[in-house]
Amino acid sequence: MKHLIVLLSAFVIFSGSLSAQEKQEPWKNSQLLAPKVLADKITKNQTADVLILCVGPDAVIKGSVDLGAAHDAENLVKLKDYLKDVPKDKEVVIYCGCCPFAKCPNVRPAFTVLNEMGFRNARLLDLPKNIKVDWLDKNYPSND
Repeated sequence: MKHLIVLLSAFVIFSGSLSAQEKQEPWKNSQLLAPKVLADKITKNQTADVLILCVGPDAVIKGSVDLGAAHDAENLVKLKDYLKDVPKDKEVVIYCGCCPFAKCPNVRPAFTVLNEMGFRNARLLDLPKNIKVDWLDKNYPSND
């Protein structure tokens, strides 16, 4: 019986830590945007209502605005300043692509800013590996 209680306790602690890890992300899965969806919008010139922001080292996606790496506090201020007059219902897509998505130091602080500022259509471009593999190697639209 003691072993069963210990096992159940360990299970509860382990599941609690897993759910705590899941809650750490400032975005919901529904806010992830597949690269092909954005690429198709750009190709079809359907981005008039979309603001595409690079919060990483280089704005390579066609039509995106380079705001610098968001892990730098100065660039977070720049992001806030850039967004201050943007309507809160505008679709704002952020991306980095510097490294594997799970380790990226830039998307989390930037997405947190979008949440804090009240953006209702905030999206995160889903680049699980990096910008080269998930965008450039697929010949999606890029800046020249």
